[in-house]
Amino acid sequence: MRFFTLSAKKRANTHKKKGRKNMVPRNEYPRPELRRSEESRLCLNGEWYFEIDNDDTGVARRLFDEERYDCRITVPFVPESRLSGICHTDYMKRVWYARTFVLPQGFDTDCGRVLFHIGAADYDCRVYINGKAAGEHRGGYTPMCFDITDLVTKGENRVNITVYDDTQNPLQPSGKQVSAPEPHGCFYTRCTGIWQSVWLEYVPKNYIKHVKILPDVKNCRAEAEIQLCGDGEVRAEVLFEGETVSVSAAVSREGKASLTLTVPAPKLWDIGQGNLYDVRLTFGSDTATAYFGMRSIEVSGNKVLLNGREIFMRLVLDQGYYPDGIYTAGSAEDFRRDIELSMAAGFNGARMHMKIFEPQFIYEADRAGYLLWGEYPNWGLDISRPQAQSAMLPEWEEELRRDVNHPSVIGWCPFNEAFPGENTAIVKEAVRIAKEYDPTRLVIDCSGWVHSAKADIYDVHDYEQNPDVFASHYAPLVSGGKVFTNGSEGDTGYDGTSPYFVSEFGGAFFDIDSVYENSAQESGTPWGYGEAPADAEAFLSRLSALCAVLRENPAVCGFCYTQFTDVMQEMNGLYSFDRRAKFPAQRLRRAIAGEQGDEADRGAKK
Repeated sequence: MRFFTLSAKKRANTHKKKGRKNMVPRNEYPRPELRRSEESRLCLNGEWYFEIDNDDTGVARRLFDEERYDCRITVPFVPESRLSGICHTDYMKRVWYARTFVLPQGFDTDCGRVLFHIGAADYDCRVYINGKAAGEHRGGYTPMCFDITDLVTKGENRVNITVYDDTQNPLQPSGKQVSAPEPHGCFYTRCTGIWQSVWLEYVPKNYIKHVKILPDVKNCRAEAEIQLCGDGEVRAEVLFEGETVSVSAAVSREGKASLTLTVPAPKLWDIGQGNLYDVRLTFGSDTATAYFGMRSIEVSGNKVLLNGREIFMRLVLDQGYYPDGIYTAGSAEDFRRDIELSMAAGFNGARMHMKIFEPQFIYEADRAGYLLWGEYPNWGLDISRPQAQSAMLPEWEEELRRDVNHPSVIGWCPFNEAFPGENTAIVKEAVRIAKEYDPTRLVIDCSGWVHSAKADIYDVHDYEQNPDVFASHYAPLVSGGKVFTNGSEGDTGYDGTSPYFVSEFGGAFFDIDSVYENSAQESGTPWGYGEAPADAEAFLSRLSALCAVLRENPAVCGFCYTQFTDVMQEMNGLYSFDRRAKFPAQRLRRAIAGEQGDEADRGAKK
């Protein structure tokens, strides 16, 4: 594998050829779950000065006082990616960003506040405005917001950002990012620094900070908890397709207000039916719009119920990687396309695997009626260490807070294939936090392997390729006998009554010459969990048989197939890394969903 950085001259030419200097990448509103007017936002995506600081001496050298660095980068793409213009894939311990901005005319700091946002930066981020510290945030996947009102001027302002990243640190969660020098197996290129939008927001001095909305379908209402800067009356107008449904108001105390949002005869959010309600919030001179979906998700015996109806989860494992942007999609259209490809293949949802996905992806799932499981990227974190709790749990809470309003997210899973050893406390605490903050969703303590906390669903990972042997693992669920588990000392074991979920299976290698051709990201030997079938017909036959085993077993509540696309050297995808079809969509749909397609959801009434 070759590591390189484009020369400044070549990078400038690349930007010039592609017209990047005059475009603002990823300029859609970056926070779909709480929107203000476009006039209240200044997008800072685009060209920044950039420097790699592997000796970690930049703070001592006061690089936060520098106006420019030697390289240039396109934000919000990580420097390992092609879209960044850098393509440097070797280790980068610390990186620096710099640019200037002028406040828009309406950003009056005498009357309001200026907030500085970064959607996500991996891992430890500090922001300086005009050489002064504005704030810092630890965690590579969740948003940060700093009030910079007292640091900006009416003329030109300078922002410097530094991000420290060390995937070899056993107390740094890094998901599927490789800690070794090169990608291999199911580990992919590292993603250093800023990877989601950077933007300024102008708000009144008293403003709406956050809204949490939990639907209550049975009582035709939703409960809203609103966090505010300041106190006063908060008014909420609920709308559906632009028509007012109800209006409510409350007076806040100590920056908090609770409102009951009445939703008579609710239009339910469902699979393939992305019915969404808007909530227009007014607080003094501040207005913002949130949204939610009216749907319930619960467990009844060994069944999962959506809106009181049994469903079968036909999910696909989605890694959330993109050929040119790695962690970051080149455009919001990429999210819509991925969901459409998945649904066309017969899936009704996905596990957002080992990464906290961009909010825009989840918004598109909300609109499409596409089920999601929210995960935390725990790999890279040694959870057997006592310090792991402080390294993970604050960001886990931030994830819950960020994504709580999305109806497509039907459950939370803080760990994937964890071996907690003696530190089961971190697993139990993560489950407790999720249940306490959001009692309306399901929780899996750990996807696969060791289950050490009582959760709503028991799940396993099973990459057996022989359909007959695979079927023998799950027949005891119906006929009695020893039930298949991943089995390990300390596992709680299956209780025989909870929903049983095969949350990873398949993973058969199938290559259509889809290795990503990029000298900066070329990966190792093509790899997959299961042996390669002889040809496409053999692949589809095996896929159909494996899916039928689970789909037709009345004691199984769902499955998750590995995986949606190839990622670099991993060739487990039903689509190639660049989203080319490996198989006809109709054949995939028949194999995955059965002859009835959408109606294969048990009891589904479309």
